[in-house]
Amino acid sequence: MTKPQSRTNLASCFVATIFLIFLLLLLFILYFTLFKPHDPKIAISAVQLPSFSVTNSTVNFTFSQYVSVRNPNRGTFSHYDSSLQLLYYGNQVGFMFVPAAKIDAGRTQYMAATFTVQAFPVASGPTMEIESRIEMAGRVRVLHLFSHHVEAKSQCRVAISVSDGSVLGFRC
Repeated sequence: MTKPQSRTNLASCFVATIFLIFLLLLLFILYFTLFKPHDPKIAISAVQLPSFSVTNSTVNFTFSQYVSVRNPNRGTFSHYDSSLQLLYYGNQVGFMFVPAAKIDAGRTQYMAATFTVQAFPVASGPTMEIESRIEMAGRVRVLHLFSHHVEAKSQCRVAISVSDGSVLGFRC
């Protein structure tokens, strides 16, 4: 009499295990299709040089960049490892840390970064081109349980008139 009952218990455990595995698989599929975190989107709206001077083929200026960061996720984007770099012919001429902050789900945060660039030698010519790189890294919490690392990067080339420091254009 004990043999048929133990087989019934074993079959019940087997069916319950298969059902739980199927349920977990279904939850993971739903999670990765509906709640998969996406990288934030960075858009540069303007670049300005409020002060600019050239002395003996050396240039120094104040750099201002206006940025919008959109969080397309259903969870808050907390960025904590973010920076803005300014490069001239591959050499870093300016750097700024972006303070840690949070961007709510589905929202856009507008930021302005302004810093002074120390004097550096510039090649002769009517224009110079600098490169601006912004990187934002952080995490997005999904369903208040899971935390995912996300990051966004943007690079822009900015053409500047050496005679007066006016921004001739930028391409991102």
